[in-house]
Amino acid sequence: MTAQNNGTLQHLLGQAVQIHAEKAAFSFMGETPLTYRQLGEQVEALRSFFQRLGMTAGCKVAILGHNSPNWAVAYFAITGMGAVAVPLLPDFSQQEISNILDHSEAVALLVSDRLSYKIGEMQENAIRHVIRLDDFNVISTDRQGVAFNPGEKAARLPELKETDLAAIIYTSGTTGKQKGVMLTHGNIISNADAGSKVQPIDHTDVFLSLLPLSHVYENTLGLVLPVYRGASVVYFRQLLSPQLIAEGLQRVRPTIILSVPLIIEKMYRNRILPGIRSGRILRTLYHVPFFRKLINKGAGKKLMNAFGGRVRFFGVGGAKLDPVVEKFLLEARFPVAIGYGLTETSPLLAGTNPGTARHQSTGPAVDRVELRLANVDPVTGQGEIQARGPNIMLGYYKDPEMTAEVITPDGWLKTGDLGAFDRDGFLYIRGRLKNTILGANGENIYPEEIESVINNFKHVVESVVVEQKGKLVALVHLNMEEIEKTWQQLSRDMQDKLENMLDELKLELIRYVNARVNKFSRLHAVVIHHEPFQKTATQKIKRYLYYQQQSH
Repeated sequence: MTAQNNGTLQHLLGQAVQIHAEKAAFSFMGETPLTYRQLGEQVEALRSFFQRLGMTAGCKVAILGHNSPNWAVAYFAITGMGAVAVPLLPDFSQQEISNILDHSEAVALLVSDRLSYKIGEMQENAIRHVIRLDDFNVISTDRQGVAFNPGEKAARLPELKETDLAAIIYTSGTTGKQKGVMLTHGNIISNADAGSKVQPIDHTDVFLSLLPLSHVYENTLGLVLPVYRGASVVYFRQLLSPQLIAEGLQRVRPTIILSVPLIIEKMYRNRILPGIRSGRILRTLYHVPFFRKLINKGAGKKLMNAFGGRVRFFGVGGAKLDPVVEKFLLEARFPVAIGYGLTETSPLLAGTNPGTARHQSTGPAVDRVELRLANVDPVTGQGEIQARGPNIMLGYYKDPEMTAEVITPDGWLKTGDLGAFDRDGFLYIRGRLKNTILGANGENIYPEEIESVINNFKHVVESVVVEQKGKLVALVHLNMEEIEKTWQQLSRDMQDKLENMLDELKLELIRYVNARVNKFSRLHAVVIHHEPFQKTATQKIKRYLYYQQQSH
């Protein structure tokens, strides 16, 4: 299958069904998979059901559910009949979901039993049909007597074009003014094709799905790309937990995993670091580059076994990977690869595979995508990353003004990210433009770089650096269980002096960080944040919440 002959999701699925008919497509872990032939039949039956409910090309159909084979069936049924998929993140609140359904003017909603409570008291919106995602049975409809029939064939489908709208993906649902990214069939498929050129995929590959299908990263690269290449995808029926993921890795033994930094960073800090720090001799040897690389290589073999032993591509995207963790993975010869992109770019802009990875680089631009820097600083060589290519969104739904702000008249998308290129065209991300803090003397301070130092200090789980009255303050979430356990071993009497101990730890952290950053990036204070920080679907901290808190 080539990029030129499958410009729509309708055509892509048709070819996959024809070529890979009896090959496993989607399954829950440990359950009988849906073959590509069965996938085609179910998609056909669901399209017929939608047609009998009165849905036509251009209708908006929302999907609210955790990852499942039926989620994939629904997505291809909607997009293949010319309707528009509106994926909803399972973590969206009831108010966010209501706002998005209103804004998108969705006429139908497929919802799983597990998330149906989020629509229980919702007003009618424009929704005419509510359907169970678990089995496609009708929950409510204005077309009485219409039911899903698994064996049914759809009536003639419209001939779709690459430029037709396939999905509206909402990046935020927190206010009445929504931001819906409009992606065409051509946007999505060109990007899946570009992804397959970064890392070749074939029908022997097995994906283990860890990220929500309603996020563009998993949607394009973990759903459309496997179908494009005839690979299979395994989902978890239960809600994810570290224990369940560990079990899944051993049972499924995947070859491809798409992840976010938090997953591998936690595994490094919880499973790798304790082993390295376990003995004085090992700790001492680890500071010698020759021995460190030997130790990391040995740890890498254990890590590969923990991931099932067959992983050949472990893709990391959605946020920047901690440089210490990335260095370990590269020296451990673990098949890590970094990618960079945005919802607005379907998502992939730049990427590497395990054979081309360079420390802290997201790699060169992917096939058919151009990258450039705007407003370049002559001293640092850094500027705002801008992108142009077949994967750039149509725009924001119902918001031409915001669209005009981010897309130039000649088609370049302003990413809002600061970066620089090396001589080979490999891209290095410095941070978000809007996160950059202006120092007292006009210097740019990048909070993400300070946070990467903080997060490698003992007991730190995560952090956010903010500006407060011209000074840098770190909000830090600590592993209190680990701290109390450590101090309990030292002396039971110290339990009464926890606050004093935390004060000492904060001072130690400030000294640790300030010895490792430039003079403009030094911390003035540390504030303990007792709850984990709120995060997006790709586990990026919602910084704006904490900037707002500090400004009040």
